[in-house]
Amino acid sequence: MTKREPKSDNVLPMSQAVDPVRVSAPENYLNRDLSILQFNHRVLQQSLDSSIPMLERVRYLSICSNNLDEFFEVRVAGLRHVVNRREGGSGPDDSNPAELLKQVYEEAHNLVNEQYRILNEVLVPALAEEKVFFPTREEWSEADLDWVRLYFRRQVAPVITPISLDLTHPFPRLINKSLHFLLRIDGIDAFGRDLNYAVLHMPRSLPRLVEIPLHAGESESTHRVMLLSEIVRECAQDLFPGMHIKGCYQFRLTRDSDLMLDELETDDFAVELQKELISRDFGASVRLEVGSGCPKKVTNFLLLKCGLTEKELYEVNGPVNLNRFLQLLDIVDRPDLTYEGFTPGTHIELERGNSLLTRISERDYLLHHPYESFWPVVELIREAALDPQVLAIQQTLYRSGAESPIVAAMIDAARSGKEVTAVIELRARFDEAENLVQAQRLQDAGVLVVYGVVGYKTHAKMMLIVRREKKKLKRYAHLGTGNYHTSNAKVYTDYSLFTSNKAICEDVQRVFQQLTGMGTVTKLNSMWTAPFTLRSRIIKAVRREIKHVKEGNAGHVVAKLNSLADPMIIEELYRASQAGVKIDLLVRGVCCLRPGVEGLSQNITVRSIVGRFLEHSRVYYFADNGEDRLYCSSADWMERNLDRRVETCFPVLQEDLKVRLKEELVGEYLCDTGLSWTLLPDGSYERHTTRGAPRKVQERLLKALSR
Repeated sequence: MTKREPKSDNVLPMSQAVDPVRVSAPENYLNRDLSILQFNHRVLQQSLDSSIPMLERVRYLSICSNNLDEFFEVRVAGLRHVVNRREGGSGPDDSNPAELLKQVYEEAHNLVNEQYRILNEVLVPALAEEKVFFPTREEWSEADLDWVRLYFRRQVAPVITPISLDLTHPFPRLINKSLHFLLRIDGIDAFGRDLNYAVLHMPRSLPRLVEIPLHAGESESTHRVMLLSEIVRECAQDLFPGMHIKGCYQFRLTRDSDLMLDELETDDFAVELQKELISRDFGASVRLEVGSGCPKKVTNFLLLKCGLTEKELYEVNGPVNLNRFLQLLDIVDRPDLTYEGFTPGTHIELERGNSLLTRISERDYLLHHPYESFWPVVELIREAALDPQVLAIQQTLYRSGAESPIVAAMIDAARSGKEVTAVIELRARFDEAENLVQAQRLQDAGVLVVYGVVGYKTHAKMMLIVRREKKKLKRYAHLGTGNYHTSNAKVYTDYSLFTSNKAICEDVQRVFQQLTGMGTVTKLNSMWTAPFTLRSRIIKAVRREIKHVKEGNAGHVVAKLNSLADPMIIEELYRASQAGVKIDLLVRGVCCLRPGVEGLSQNITVRSIVGRFLEHSRVYYFADNGEDRLYCSSADWMERNLDRRVETCFPVLQEDLKVRLKEELVGEYLCDTGLSWTLLPDGSYERHTTRGAPRKVQERLLKALSR
């Protein structure tokens, strides 16, 4: 069965008199995969910033490591498939897959080497200055050794199973990203076998960082931390009595974790997804990490067993999973070494005790998380669940978290007799299992659960409440740029719009109808949606700026995004730059547009802001000759968002909210001098430097909006 593309007006005729070959030439585009590695380099550089609290610098190191894991699990795995199938170049940069993979490996090795250099040469000594020590085995006292051996016997040995390698015990099927040890053994066991190797798998329940007792005279503010890998190396002999351990080497295998499901050939997608998740930990091998002291003979043995070559080998000077250093923030209770806490602000009219539905019926509200509390979003659905006049609630869920108060409120609403519909996206990468659990919980409570549209991820963030008021039905909506996830709302920057605007609420209802029912594309009042109108509306708005410039007026486009990779929009931005439109782009991560090229993109600037909070909000601004049109959206400017996802883009119409949003976007984000990096024409990034005190947008918004 062939999937039919949705009817839309995404493809527009060219009207600008510019050379189409020039704007679409491959050299005008940066590669997406290399751009991801550039972003992780920027994240890693945060761990070198001495103005950031010490433990937060460790957090950035861990985030970079975790990001790189996902990069290998998804992007590198996909690229290897393309190379193995011997497919040609793809993407607007038309890169040769084999050459690109070679370049990706080179850049990834450089990034990994830099991670461990920073850990060993910068962070460990800096932590020691704060009395957080990582004593090496040479520094252990006899008391330390006694403690380590006791810890191993009581906490480690009971939960691990050594697997000897012989004819009856072939090389085990290694779990994705788990810590393993390969042991070289000499001796004859109880059954007369002459063994050479054994494998130890470390369960994820075992902490990778272990705090050990202080020495006499050390202050209570001191912390001594040991790596699990060091403990295992010291005590592995206990697992093989009578045998001689010639070597104990840590290693970690990364596997392809992308799910391969054909929705069109599946009768029950949830059941098939559940089956596929079971095998995720055992996908194709893509990367092998080993400790730097691992002998060549051992690494060759591991590469052979994992089906990899030296190109996929990463010899690291430290533990094979730096993401585990996040545990240090739980071990070391030192508020002075972390970011100062804050209490998110709440609009006085949305304070606890006030009816949110009553307030929203009077005017719109725009909240900027995490500076402003996510509580009103949760309270809105709680209030709707308890209100006897509320008849129906509809909600999209992409990522919600394990203990979601949003889900709990939907269950309460269903149990009170309301018509509750949840559109749950089961394919939210790495949250699939949790979404299956939440879907079952909701179904058990009587919620109508819908899994969206086959072939299109539901990425829109919206809630609709229908209430009976004076014998009429009134609609209320919440629209956001981020997920309904209370934990993410504390560390991701996102916007929330609360409105009872008739036109917008009608649009939201029509989008829900498209998701849950059938029918042709419905014309909306003011919202833009993917995969139908979003790309074309963006292009029309950009062309309107070109028209204003040609008429002798100014043209200005500002877009704040996570990623920019859609070729059609990039080409349109190039044409606008050629026409004289000023374009300022705030792109946190991937950016395939090449700015600052004379005759092509000299009027385009691209900045990336990396700071305490993950910049996640999507905001579009079009000057429109003084009209100032502002939109918030769930969508980045990528082909997947515009063609293969259900996305929403909603206007901010209330004048005071427009003024505020423009001020934050243009007056704050574009004026940042402390967190921003500038993308150069060659694809590299340069950190912004300034004389005097830097202007950090996140700190300024914290001061302005939080309590």
